[in-house]
Amino acid sequence: MTEFLKMHGLGNDFIIFDWRDGGWRDGGPMLIGATAARVLADRRLGIGCDQILVIRESGTADIRMDILNHDGSSSGACGNGTRCVADYVMRQTGRDELSIETDGGHLRARFDGGDQIAVDMGPAATGWREVPLAREVDTLQVPLGLDGLGDAVCHSLGNPHAVVFVDDAEAVDLRRLGPLVEHDALFPDRVNLSVVSRIDKGAFRMRVWERGVGITMACGSGACAVGVAIVRRGLGPRRNRIVMDGGAVQIDWDEASRHVTMTGPVTYVCQGTLSPELDALLETSRLERIDGAT
Repeated sequence: MTEFLKMHGLGNDFIIFDWRDGGWRDGGPMLIGATAARVLADRRLGIGCDQILVIRESGTADIRMDILNHDGSSSGACGNGTRCVADYVMRQTGRDELSIETDGGHLRARFDGGDQIAVDMGPAATGWREVPLAREVDTLQVPLGLDGLGDAVCHSLGNPHAVVFVDDAEAVDLRRLGPLVEHDALFPDRVNLSVVSRIDKGAFRMRVWERGVGITMACGSGACAVGVAIVRRGLGPRRNRIVMDGGAVQIDWDEASRHVTMTGPVTYVCQGTLSPELDALLETSRLERIDGAT
């Protein structure tokens, strides 16, 4: 039977598989196809989550973390998930710091006192090709062409982000506008949309639509993107408190290295084993991936 762990970072929740032993029952690679991912992530048919995280061995870091969205698509970054995985592995190994390989780059995590985990999410990529955008546009002023949304600040934190500053984040119809921005032709890899309003000096309210997921209670890489956008637009300092539906994180954008560090809590929910039915679905999905059918 396949074991799993359920965790969340400020309500942004994850199914975590620890597959550092490197294989399935027959010794082959552990892979999850889109069909199995969608069922596992479904809150009625499966366990339910925003993202699925797979911990693997790495040849270049302490561990590798693979990320699948709710719809089965892959992602290069997941800030809240990185904090959760880092806390789990560091507690298991007795370490205070950890390096993590992802498709979006190498990250570093550390204990920061109490239940707080700090993650260096790497440098923000601000060029239009790096986001990526479909054409050359000033990434400080990206027109979205939608009523209710002004120009976005766009950059990449291992995945693409569009940040829009508004008078009142609560008043934005994110459920309608989110998918329109996510699937706009300007964003060939789709995009995460954050709408942001100022609370007071050094504190901002953020609501987020995550590509491949929808509205979530929190988004770590999105909060990092907001922290960078605040500085790029000249709206605040390099250290800000970002308040999401599920709670707040602290974002620091270092001027010298341009690396973004996020600090926030993690929560353990449950652990268990998949049912025979879900286990069989995972096996079928693995064979589909090996055959190239998904």
